[in-house]
Amino acid sequence: MPAAAMDVIAAGDTSPGPLAALLLRLHELIGARGVHPARAVVLVPYAQLMASARTAWAALVPDGFAPRFETTLNLAARSGFHGGVEDLAFERGLDLLAARHWLERAGLARLAAVLAPRVVDAAWQVAAQAAAVHPEARAAWAERAQAVASSGLDHPVLAMEAAVARIAIAWAAASSYATDALLAGPLLHDVDLLVVIEGLQPDPVTRAVAARAGPRAVTWSLDDSESEVAPGEIVLHHAADPADEAEIAAACVLRHLEARRAPVALAAIDRVLTRRVRAMLVARGVVLRDETGWKLSTTRAAARVMALLSACAWDAGSDAVIDWLKNTPAAAPATVQALERRVRRAGLRSWSAVTPARLGGEPGGWSALIEQANGWRERMRQPRPLAGWLDTLRDLLQTVQLWDLLEADSAGAQLVSELGLSEDPALRPWAQWPQAQRRMGLAEFTGWVNETLEAGSFLPDRGGQEEVVVLPFSQLLGRRFAALVVPGCDEVRLDAAPEPPGDWTTAQREALGLPQREQLARAVRGGWRHAMRMPRVDLLVRRCDDSGEPLLPSPLVQELALAGFLQEGDDPRAARALVAAAVTAPAPDAAGLPLAQLSASAYEDLRRCPYRFHALRQLGLHEADEIDADLDKRDFGNWLHEVLLRFHLALQAHPGEADPAGRLRLIDEAADQASRSLLLPEGEFLPFAAAWPQVRDGYLQALATFEADHGARFDSAESEHEIQLGPVRLVGRIDRIDRLPDGRRMVMDYKTESDTVTAARVKNPSEDTQLAFYAALLEDDTLRAAYVNVGERGITRVIEQEQVHEARDALVEGILHDLSRIAGGAPLPALGEGQVCEWCAARGLCRKDFWVA
Repeated sequence: MPAAAMDVIAAGDTSPGPLAALLLRLHELIGARGVHPARAVVLVPYAQLMASARTAWAALVPDGFAPRFETTLNLAARSGFHGGVEDLAFERGLDLLAARHWLERAGLARLAAVLAPRVVDAAWQVAAQAAAVHPEARAAWAERAQAVASSGLDHPVLAMEAAVARIAIAWAAASSYATDALLAGPLLHDVDLLVVIEGLQPDPVTRAVAARAGPRAVTWSLDDSESEVAPGEIVLHHAADPADEAEIAAACVLRHLEARRAPVALAAIDRVLTRRVRAMLVARGVVLRDETGWKLSTTRAAARVMALLSACAWDAGSDAVIDWLKNTPAAAPATVQALERRVRRAGLRSWSAVTPARLGGEPGGWSALIEQANGWRERMRQPRPLAGWLDTLRDLLQTVQLWDLLEADSAGAQLVSELGLSEDPALRPWAQWPQAQRRMGLAEFTGWVNETLEAGSFLPDRGGQEEVVVLPFSQLLGRRFAALVVPGCDEVRLDAAPEPPGDWTTAQREALGLPQREQLARAVRGGWRHAMRMPRVDLLVRRCDDSGEPLLPSPLVQELALAGFLQEGDDPRAARALVAAAVTAPAPDAAGLPLAQLSASAYEDLRRCPYRFHALRQLGLHEADEIDADLDKRDFGNWLHEVLLRFHLALQAHPGEADPAGRLRLIDEAADQASRSLLLPEGEFLPFAAAWPQVRDGYLQALATFEADHGARFDSAESEHEIQLGPVRLVGRIDRIDRLPDGRRMVMDYKTESDTVTAARVKNPSEDTQLAFYAALLEDDTLRAAYVNVGERGITRVIEQEQVHEARDALVEGILHDLSRIAGGAPLPALGEGQVCEWCAARGLCRKDFWVA
C-alpha cells in the first residue's frame, strides 16, 4: 500500500515532495495509534497549504474520514474571539489609534504622531512571543521582557527607543489573542492526535499549543531542504533593466503554458516587478491567482480618496486640487480643463491664490467651479473625532459622486471596509473606544488613512481555474508546480542574509526570542533549495537598475553557478520581423496658416528652425507648463524683471531719493513687493535670495556708472509696443527704455545668462534678433540698444549693440521676405541642427531621432 499510495500522491509530479511524504507518515501514525481520523488535527504553517493537504489526502485515502487540516489561527477562530479596547487588533488603522492612547498614558502625547507607527510595528513583532505565553503568565513574562528590552538603553539619547520597546511589550502582554482558546480553552479536548507541521521558521504559538497537548502531539518539519535531492532544470536569463526583466519573465511563463506545463508559480520577490509581469500576463488572457496581492494604497480607489484628502489640505497646491477635480465626476471635464489652462498660464502654485480676479478674463463655468471646490474643501476644515471624519469623508465622497465608483469596485469595497466608512455602526464598534474620541486635524486624519491603506493588501478576484499562481517565496514550501519563474534574483532583491525587521538590537532579539539574522538566512536558504527542486525553474537577473546602477546576481544564484546547476537560457520572447521604415525630415507647406502678429521670440523660432515656427507658432502647439515645478533660473529672471520694474517706477516717482541710500531702500522694497506679488515659496527661493545682495549692489553700481557716462534717464519699463509691417503686426514688450540727453531713446533688455553668451549675441548683428526687433517696434529713426547682463556674482555689464540700425533694417527686410515666401507656399523644413534641437518642444513632432541618416 505505501508504494501505491505514493504513486497516487505524486501523480503529475517528478517527485513526491515533502508534503506527500508527511501525509503518508500521518496515515501510518493514525493507524498505529488507532486514532479516528476525524479526531486528528494537522496544523500547517500557512493557510494556502490547507487545500493542498486536503487534496493530497483525498488522493491517498479516497474513502473514509479525513483529518482536519488547519492553521493555528483558523482553528482558534472557532472560539468566536472578539478583541477588546486594549487588545492588539492587527489592523493598522485601529492599532494606530490604540498606540496613540498608550503613548499619551506614558506622557509622550507630543511625540505620538512620530512614535505611534513604531510602537505598532514593535508590538506586532513581539506579539507572537506574548501570545505563546499562557494568559495567566503574561504579566511575569512582560516584567522579564521589560528588563531585557531596557538593558543598554538607559542613555538619554536612546530614551525614545527604550520607551517604544517598553510600551510595545506592555501592550503585547496586556492583549488577549484568538489563540488563547488553544492555550487555556477547551478547543483541544476533542483532539486525540495533534500533528504540527512546521515550515521554514518555527511558530512560537504553535509550539506552545503542541506543548499543551503533551503526548497527543507530534511535530514534523516540512523543510527537507537538507536532504540529498538533486535540483530540477534551472535556467538563468539575463535582462538589461527592470522593463526588460518583466518582459522576459512574462515570456517564460507563456512558454511554459504553451508547453502545457501548468500551473506555473511566479515568485513575488520584487512587488513592482511582479505587478509588471502580472499586467502583461493578464493582457494575454492568462488566468492568475494572486496570493500576495498589492498594497491597497496603490489601487485606483485609494488614489481617488487620497487625492481628495490632499486637495482639502489648507495649504494644498493648485496641482493637487486640479488633479482631484479631474477625477471627480461632479466636475465637468471641459470646465476643469478651462480652469487648468488659466491656472497654468497664471503660474499660481498655491490653490489659495486661485481666484477669478487673479485668473482674469470673463468669468465662466471655471469661476463657479472654483467656488464649488472651495465649498467642498471647507467641509474638511474643523478638527473632529475619527468617527466624525469618516462620516464627513463619506458624505463628501457621495457629494462629488465618487461613492458609487468605490462601491462598484472590489478594491473600493475593501477600502470602505478597511477605513470603516460604512454607515452601519455595527461594522465599526471601535468608534466608541476612548482612543477614537480624541479630536484630530485633517493632516493627522490623512496620515491615519494613508497608514491604513499602506498596510492593507488587495487580492484581486480570480477568474477561473488558475494557470499561474503568484505567491510569496516562502510559500513554495510543501507545494508542487509544473514550473517556477523567479524574477528579481539580483543582489539587492534576493538577499541571502536579510536584515531582521524592527529596531530591536541583537541582544534584545535573542532575549525576546525574535528571529536572528542567522535564522532568517537559514530560512531563506531552505526555501531557496526547496524552490530549486521544482521540475523547471527560470531565474532572472537584471544587469542594472532604473537608475543605471549595475547589479550582480544574488549570492544564492552565484552558488548555483559555481555548483554547475545553471544553464544559460535563450531569450524566450518571440522574434518578429519588422520592415525598416525610416522617417524623412518634414517640410510642410503652411501657406494657408498666415499669422496676424509676430513677436521677437516667434521670429527667432523661424530663423532657427522653420518647422519649429510652423508647429509652435502657426499651429499653436505648446507644452503645458508645470504648476508645481521647482524654482529655477527662469523664475529668478522673472522675479528680477518685476523687481527692476517696481524699482525704476518708484525711483521715477521719488526723484528726491536718487542718492545711494535712497536707491538701496527703494530696490529692497521692490524686491519684497515682487516676492509677495509672485507668491514665491521662501524655502525654494532661498538660494536666489542669498545671492540677491551681490546682484543688487552690482546693478546699482552699474546703473550709476551708466547714468554718469551717458546722461541717461529712465523713461519706461515693461512697455507694450506694436507696429504694422506689411501683412503682419509686430508686437513685443521692452524691458526698459532710457532717454539720452539728445532726446534719443535707448532700448534695454535684461539678461541673467553668462556675460560671454550675451557678448556673443551682439558680435554678429545680423544674427541678433531681439534688439533689432525691439528697435523695429519703435518709430525712431535713430536710437541705441543694449543688453543689461545682470550677473549673480555682483557684476552687471551693459553690452551695447553698436550696429542696431543696420540690424533693424536687415531684420525688417528679412521678415517681409520670409513671410512672402511662406505665403507663396515655400516649405518649412525641420533643420535639426545645433543646440536648438536639445530643448525644442517640437522634437517629438518632427521625429528628428528617426530621420534617414
